[in-house]
Amino acid sequence: MSDLNRVTSRPFRLAHRRLSAWLLALGLAATASVAAELHSYAFVEDDGTLRISNTRVHLYGIYIPPTGRHCNRFQRPIVCAPRAALALDFKIDGFVRCEIIERHPDRSVTGRCRVDELDLSAYLLEQGWALARPEAPFEYQALERIARHHNRGGWGRSVDRIRPKPLPPTAP
Repeated sequence: MSDLNRVTSRPFRLAHRRLSAWLLALGLAATASVAAELHSYAFVEDDGTLRISNTRVHLYGIYIPPTGRHCNRFQRPIVCAPRAALALDFKIDGFVRCEIIERHPDRSVTGRCRVDELDLSAYLLEQGWALARPEAPFEYQALERIARHHNRGGWGRSVDRIRPKPLPPTAP
């Protein structure tokens, strides 16, 4: 009887191993597809990167040049950060969805991030607070040129330097 159990159990064990390996591979494939996207509440860092679920996300296709710190006095509490970070913080109101493009050795990632249907990289380029990288899509290059042509953001005069004209004297 023990010989019979040994003979019949061998094919079953082999089938069980194959089934287990197949299920494991299927589970890893499902995990990999889930890991290719991040979606959660995002915090904007001063350098223009996002912090999503303890992962640092660099926005795809753009470079955010360093600028001086500015304060948004219309918000309570007052928020001070570089202009690009303030612009991102203004647009991000809730959840962000990022498609992971590249993973880096420092455990950060580069991603194409959206709020609803708004591409955050395109938004910063359009506002003039970012530069398109050479490997960026043509649309990003065009948005940078348009912002430069219209003197938006970093391409124009600083908002801090614009002084309102004095009011004309009133007659008594």
